[in-house]
Amino acid sequence: MGKQVRIGIVGVSGYGGSELLRLCIGHPAFEVVYASGESTVGQTLAQRFPALTGLPTGKLVIESFVPEKLAGLDLLFASLPTGKSSEPLSRVPASTKIVDVGGDHRYVEGWVYGLTELPGQRAKVVETTRLANPGCYPAASLLALAPLVKEGLVEPEGIAIDAKSGVTGTGRGGSSDFGYAETNEDLFAYGLGGHTHVPEIQRTLSDLAGRKATVAFTPHLVPMTRGILSTCYARPRGKLDNASLYAAAEAMYAGEPFVKIMPTEKGRGPHTKWTSGSNLIFISYAVNPDSGLIVAVAAIDNLGKGAAGQAMQNANLMTGQAETAGLAGLPLWP
Repeated sequence: MGKQVRIGIVGVSGYGGSELLRLCIGHPAFEVVYASGESTVGQTLAQRFPALTGLPTGKLVIESFVPEKLAGLDLLFASLPTGKSSEPLSRVPASTKIVDVGGDHRYVEGWVYGLTELPGQRAKVVETTRLANPGCYPAASLLALAPLVKEGLVEPEGIAIDAKSGVTGTGRGGSSDFGYAETNEDLFAYGLGGHTHVPEIQRTLSDLAGRKATVAFTPHLVPMTRGILSTCYARPRGKLDNASLYAAAEAMYAGEPFVKIMPTEKGRGPHTKWTSGSNLIFISYAVNPDSGLIVAVAAIDNLGKGAAGQAMQNANLMTGQAETAGLAGLPLWP
């Protein structure tokens, strides 16, 4: 066994943080030696997560987050609500690498945007010590659209994204609006006046296109625990068929271990359940026969490729591990 990588997790009590803990426990080189969770300070990890009973990691006591006291950590995962990580992470020792799963450092100077499969990003991820994980909705939407925008197959302006997320996408600290009684047997759109992910999506698409990109992004909350389905609509530049769409995606993602390009079957695209508990993304394409619009559909686990799985993929690259380490397990069936 090679040298163990000493890992800390801030926000271990939340959905993203607890998923990071689960993945780290199964990682061949990552050893969790520090855990912080605002609402669970003083508990052991085994008290919070009973499956860790009897394991060495289960004896670890959850602490308050004091950035200056993290010397000795090789890498810190920070899974905090947007707006809560910028200031404390600025005080983490420079010797500790950081993967910020929250939204405070996306496209901030000195931080690398960590959607690894985008052109040129992997090399940047390998070299950085400060990484901003992509948002869950952008991870799905951007990977579906990137080949089409990069190759100039679609117009980068006026793209429409209709995306739906499970309730864990709201975070454990969400209001009572997201409790079982409120979300069960219900479906609603939100962020209609603007959403925090729009600048991230538009900036990335603009970089890919080499010119301005604009999107109309509408997220929806659906009564399931985890998963995102993003359906994207774009205007073609010239006459396109399904084969040309798939050729662009297969060329961009050739050899990518977590990207599955799937033909539609009986007119159906990918299912969120195909991804549950994994870092996989399934992508399908079609040309709408009536409007001529291009349809790009992606399914991910919002806690996997949309958060903790992507974070671990980036951490692997940042610490010299195999990119797939700790992420090779199959999704949950059914």
